Order: sequence, then C-alpha cells, then structure tokens
Amino acid sequence: MKDIKKPQKSKKERDDARTLEVLFEISEAVSITRNPDELYRVIHKSLGRILNVENFHIALHHEDKDSITFPYYVSEKKEKPEEIFNFSRTDSLTGKVIQAKRPLIFFAEDIIEFAKARGQKITGTVSKIWLGAPLIISNRIIGVIAMQSFNSPKDYKKKDLDLLNAVSRHIALAIERKDSDEKFSEQRQVLEKILESSPVGICLVENRIFKWVNTEMVRMFGYEKKEDFENANVRMIYNTDEDFSISGSLIYTDLKKSGKSDFDFDVKRKDGTLFKAHIIITGSYQETPLESTIVTIVDISEREEIQKEKMKREKLQGVLEMAGAICHEINQPLQSIYGYSTLFEDNESIPPEDLQKIKKQALRIGDITKRLSGITRYKTVEYPGRIRIIDIWSAGSDL
Repeated sequence: MKDIKKPQKSKKERDDARTLEVLFEISEAVSITRNPDELYRVIHKSLGRILNVENFHIALHHEDKDSITFPYYVSEKKEKPEEIFNFSRTDSLTGKVIQAKRPLIFFAEDIIEFAKARGQKITGTVSKIWLGAPLIISNRIIGVIAMQSFNSPKDYKKKDLDLLNAVSRHIALAIERKDSDEKFSEQRQVLEKILESSPVGICLVENRIFKWVNTEMVRMFGYEKKEDFENANVRMIYNTDEDFSISGSLIYTDLKKSGKSDFDFDVKRKDGTLFKAHIIITGSYQETPLESTIVTIVDISEREEIQKEKMKREKLQGVLEMAGAICHEINQPLQSIYGYSTLFEDNESIPPEDLQKIKKQALRIGDITKRLSGITRYKTVEYPGRIRIIDIWSAGSDL
C-alpha cells in the first residue's frame, strides 16, 4: 500500500472532470492490459486518485462450485480470505449485491442490523460505510467489486456507487475477454493436437509460402523439422519450374471458381525422389485465391501401386477365364482330328507324310492349349500392326 495514498477530500479531486479522467485511464488499461492481476492493480491505483481505497477487493463467484474467491484483496484489518464454499448458504454483503444484481451501499447501522437479523455475533471493527457493485457478463453475475472505510461514513458518497458500477463493467469486460482468450487457447491447443496426430500432411500456405505445417508433412517429405518449411516457397516440393507453374495455374483457377482445388500431382521429397500425392486446397478469399489457403496432402503412391496390381490381377483373371474357355472348346475337336488321323493310317490313298503333318499340327495346337491353361502372369508382346498380344510362351511357368 506504499504507492497508494489516502486522497485529500477536496472538491478539486472529486469533481466530474477528475472522475472522467480516472474512468478513461481505467478504460485504456482494460484495452491494453492482458494480465488480470496487473489490471486489478492499475484499477486500484487509479481509483486511489479520487477515492479511499485502503480497503478494496474484487470477488469472483463460481456458481458451478458454489464458492467465491478473491483474486484481488487489500484490507487494513484482515488477511486475504481463502476460497469460501457453500456461498449460497453464507450471509454476506457481497452475497446481497449478487442477489440484488445492482450496486448497494451499507452504513455501520445497516451492517449491525443485518448481522443481528441473522443471529450473527459481531466481532472486530465494523465498517463505517461499505459499497459494492456486481460484475455482470451477459446478464450473469460473476462477482463483486467492493470497497469500505473504517474511518468515516463521509469517505464515500452515494453517487460513488455510479462510479463503482462503471468500473465494475470495465472489470467484467476484462474478465470476459480473459475467459474468451483462455477458451480460444484451449480450442487452439485441441485443434493443434488433432492436426498433429493426423496421418495426412496439413499446412497453412499464404501466397504460396509455407506458414505452418504439421508433423506428418515433415515426415512425408523427408525433412527433419518444421522450420525447414516455415516461410519457404512451395516450389520446394515440385520437381521442375514447369510443374510449379502448372499446379499454380490449376490451383488459382479452381479456387477462383469454387474456393476448392482437388487434384493428383507428382511432388518431390527432400532427397529428390518423386511420389504421387492427392492434394486438396481450400481458400478463404475467392477474390485473392492464393492469399491464404489450407492444404492437405496424402501420399497415394502406395495406393496407386496397389491399384495397378489390382488391375493386373483383374486382367490376368480375364485372360485365365478366356484361356480356360478356349482350351475347353478347342480340345474336343482337336481330339477328334487326332483320332481320325490315326484311323486313316491304313488308308493307302492318303500319303503317310500327310497324316504325320496333320498329327504334328494337332499336337502343336494341344501344346498351345496347354500353355494357355498354364498362364500365371499377364504379359504382352508387340505384334505387327502396332498391336499387343498376350505372350503365352512366357506368361506362365515352364511346362
């Protein structure tokens, strides 16, 4: 209390101009001071220029716990109280202000009568005058600002309730802002945890400059730390200037049209290797599409390989089904041809060498159908006329 002097009770100090000056000082402090404890000290000191603030406190009501705490407490007579629980069942002047939801003033006789009516024994020095104003946020009472004097009831005037009430609104505004800041900070921490745990690369890009990336983005591109990306041009993930230009034009056009760009593109890791990525970009401003964008990147190279392998299997399955059908249909007439050629061996009108040719070609067809039925992989060869045909001689195991 060394820096706060009891004010002289002169008209000069208590005139309207002086009061407005103090209110402006408090308002300015609320605007620039983010630390509540520091703000309470500033308010206390400012009020000390025009009022007796030797006994001054700010009390916060915690409805969920039915308690009250004192983040700021200055008193000539008492130490700062601990948190008071079961507050709704505790009679106090602070409680009366909360119940009334308006500023109240009590003189010594009021305080004594209040105590007697509740069967309370008065101990210690009774205040000559006590003033309190509620702290209100969205029609909800969150606490009280109060001051009192043990010296004289003339230390305050009833119009000082208006001043205290004005100050209470400033304090409530600061507390509301603090609560909003804390909630925003908590939400931001939760969001950052979600983004950090995402298996997808996520980044904030402004005018094609990386401003923030998550851990998966760093891992995906083979870098060591986030700082490798921060304030770096997105050109770093493209293989060539041409790729950088093509993607930029595509992104700009999509964002300008719909606010979203969704495409696949080959991008580059730190070691220079390329991989296929699925990129989704959303923008905040369609007038200036690249000003601020959220980018998600998924490595689909493995998925693409799986898709290729799936297509190969599907093609092979088609070949196998076709080969099975061909073998089944050809083998029956082939057996007939081979059988009739054997029957004609005793026919002298047919030269033996011609029968051998027939048997040889029948055996060759049989070998082909055997090869077809043994296909285990899909392989093609070029055929005259720029046609590709299945290579049945190397598409299966050796027979």
